[in-house]
Amino acid sequence: MSTARHLNKTLLFLEDDRDLQTLVCTFLRDKGYQVTPARSAAEARQVLVSQPVDAAIVDGLLPGMTGADFIRELRQTRPGLPVLFASAFWKDLKSHELLTRQLGVARVVHKPYRPEELAVWLEQLFALAEPPPPPLEALEEEEPEPEDAFAASLALLSADYGAKLPERLATLKALLGRGREGDAPAMEEAYSVVHKLHGTAGSYGFRDVSITAGKLEDVLQPVRHGGPLDWDAVARAFQALEDVVALPVEVEPEPEVAEPPSAMGTLLVVDEDPALLADAKRMGEQEGVRVVTAASADEACAVARRQWVDGALLHMGAEGIATANALRALDGHQSLPLAFSSSGGGLQERVVAAHAGASLFLPRPFTLQDFATAAERLVTARRQERARVMVVDDDPEAVRALTQALVSDAVEVVGLENAYGLLDALAQHRPDLLLLDVQMPGPSGFDLCRILRLTPEWQELPILLVTAQVGLEFRLAAFQAGADDYLAKPVLREELRARVHARLERARLSRERTEKDALTGLMLRRPFVEAVTTRLSEARRVDRPLALCFLDVDHFKKVNDEHGHLAGDRVLMRLGRLLGARFRREDLRARWGGEEFVVALLGETAENAREILSRTAEELAGMSFEGDGGEPFHVTFSAGLAVAPQDGTTLEELLRVADSRLYRAKSNGRNRIEV
Repeated sequence: MSTARHLNKTLLFLEDDRDLQTLVCTFLRDKGYQVTPARSAAEARQVLVSQPVDAAIVDGLLPGMTGADFIRELRQTRPGLPVLFASAFWKDLKSHELLTRQLGVARVVHKPYRPEELAVWLEQLFALAEPPPPPLEALEEEEPEPEDAFAASLALLSADYGAKLPERLATLKALLGRGREGDAPAMEEAYSVVHKLHGTAGSYGFRDVSITAGKLEDVLQPVRHGGPLDWDAVARAFQALEDVVALPVEVEPEPEVAEPPSAMGTLLVVDEDPALLADAKRMGEQEGVRVVTAASADEACAVARRQWVDGALLHMGAEGIATANALRALDGHQSLPLAFSSSGGGLQERVVAAHAGASLFLPRPFTLQDFATAAERLVTARRQERARVMVVDDDPEAVRALTQALVSDAVEVVGLENAYGLLDALAQHRPDLLLLDVQMPGPSGFDLCRILRLTPEWQELPILLVTAQVGLEFRLAAFQAGADDYLAKPVLREELRARVHARLERARLSRERTEKDALTGLMLRRPFVEAVTTRLSEARRVDRPLALCFLDVDHFKKVNDEHGHLAGDRVLMRLGRLLGARFRREDLRARWGGEEFVVALLGETAENAREILSRTAEELAGMSFEGDGGEPFHVTFSAGLAVAPQDGTTLEELLRVADSRLYRAKSNGRNRIEV
């Protein structure tokens, strides 16, 4: 920002904190502003009488009176003076309405703030922000991939948005006409319409409209602080906007074969019976589920590698368990929700299915109701793995555009148009990333960033700011408020996706480092304790048992001593992968420490749990390991099993009982599970 721009701008800075006053005055003077400080209302009155002032920064709590009272007094003599109001308290919607609507405050700045943030709002106040630069040609020319259904959906929305642009311009023209006749509320509404066009049109692909609207917004800036308008400049800027809107814009037509993404998701059905696969596809169409089919384990794996699937429904026949194991062995599919269908359905089959990872067991042939229940359960479970992005913007069109640009099989988006509801929305939706508009009614994006960074639960949440300003002061203020990154309006879809996906991936890796054991890939002790405590509460609420198993690799010290520590690590890694790929999605597995592991099975009796875990023990015993010297060896494990509520109702009680039974299993010869 050039300091020469501000040589004629004089500021009154009313703040009784001498240290803050010194810091802010020094910073703003360096930026070219002429700043006159005052520490009380009396001093401020003297300044206003003795010299002209272009704007005022007023603290909310002054010696002897409130900042709001001072502004109320100020409005009697200086009704149009732009005022920034700084306070640590005025954060509710009612207070914001009092300050902005009744007292004419241009911006509420929440303490603690940085001088850079004041510079951002002053820049905006005096309408000196340059229009956003044109986007890079390379990005401008990129077309959505024809196979991307979401890009096609966005193209349709763009066409709808473009069709409504002439109507919006007609509304804007009428508002400007009323404003020229002295209708102040109409001018405020006109400014709001132009501001939203500037911020949103580019997101729908109308970048020239966005840039031209930004120039009209600059011309209309005096509306915000009661200053006179250059109506000739307004007419020229509006005519330029009309000319741009009148230009033909090519919008990609709706693909003839494109279908909207399924409301429920995608289900993989694996069966050797072609008639059943055809029935599954028909049922999927009736229930709004996209069904993809395979006739073998190899075909099923090929489908899962090629596209996202939310769950798999497998035939319990000869290849059913092998198919489940093959799917669970694929990268990223260790917790793929599974269901089995069978004409039998005896206890032994159900135990085998549960060990393979099935959460549901369907009769064969299954009915439409059976299929609908299975699809809903499987898809709901898998969708919890999708990254969730929350978009906060007071412009519903902007929320809609950002949502359509981001939503995919791997990302779901939640929109929020009221910044005051952010904390409640975060608690309800638990997003993985937050997109915040900077300039909103009520708290700004800076304010919300600071609030979240002071809240332990959300200190690590990735936050991206969306703004029409990209100057140095804005960038400094954004990062000092706690933002991770920013995007300039108009937002390019390709850049938006790239930045969001990069931040989501880094956040995922960070969570894995803090919640998962690097060697085995299983949960660490702390997240396991938190998760199993929740499972215990759920078990008590629905009156279901919960089985907890403590298991320990037999003679592990001997493995390390005789075959090498690297061989010991390979044992732990293979066992971790085995535990991670078996059992149902709702079951919990963790590395407790060293060679000890713990498994929690919701809804299983002691006998069923022992039978399920016995299959894991058999698989481990059948594995061949290689020592550091190339010699083969085998390992087993011992386990102790406790079940709530009969063995205890708290995690501590269950762990104590399971540990004592593990000790008994070792005393009784190892390679066994004691109940």
